[in-house]
Amino acid sequence: MRRFLPGIILILTASAFDSTRNDVYQRVPNNSFTRGEVLNFKMTYGMFTVGRGSTQIHPEYFEMNGRKCYKVDVHGRTVGVVDWVADVDDYWGAYIDTAALVPHQFIRRIREGRYKKDEWTNFDHENQKIEVKVLDNKTGQMKEPKYYDAPRNVRDMIGGFLYLRTMDLSKTRPGDTLMIKGFFEDTFYSLPVIYKGKDVVKTKAGKFRAIKIVPVMPKNKVFDGENSVTAWFSDDRNRIPLKINAEMFIGSAGVELTSYSGLRNPVALVE
Repeated sequence: MRRFLPGIILILTASAFDSTRNDVYQRVPNNSFTRGEVLNFKMTYGMFTVGRGSTQIHPEYFEMNGRKCYKVDVHGRTVGVVDWVADVDDYWGAYIDTAALVPHQFIRRIREGRYKKDEWTNFDHENQKIEVKVLDNKTGQMKEPKYYDAPRNVRDMIGGFLYLRTMDLSKTRPGDTLMIKGFFEDTFYSLPVIYKGKDVVKTKAGKFRAIKIVPVMPKNKVFDGENSVTAWFSDDRNRIPLKINAEMFIGSAGVELTSYSGLRNPVALVE
């Protein structure tokens, strides 16, 4: 489970690395989301619901590094009988620049059985530096920070996910490949994603017109093959995640939208 949950979220991320500098913060047009949005999900393994998750954009703006920010909270935890075995209760949070959709801070609070991790990633876009701080579980003190040189407009998982929702795919054709880039934990990553075109998806939250993508997964010990993951997003201006199917070596897993509120635009429901 510890590997599955971050892996699913990585599928939903995107970033752009620009070397030009009209400004340190390059404005990204956003007509897809706003304050107060709440998305709720269920996580499945085979036929069983094993977890619940949510993402929320705080109703108020926050300020960090002298910039106006969205505060985004992501929660995921196991439920039912699985909770007795896996006992997962994870939190991810971020302060995302409202104009450039880049992160100022990314936070992880991981509680998965006996495994615990508290991590803060600070982004200094002025000096193109990233600072990662981790709490020592034994001493309760912060470990020595690690620093990384960063490209312009580098994004974390949450900022990347929001950026993905703003991308214009009107000229993208089925079979085209998009490159997903970003920074997570201690690694800059680049993941090819194949655009599969339009689809219709039924979820607990309703039946939606959707776009379908398939990330080309690198060889790993979690997902079963290159094309083992498929994701659907609403085919409207909100571009909300609707469903993810993942074929893993230990079985089939998934994430499905169960409810939503506070969306910026009308949804693409199918009657």
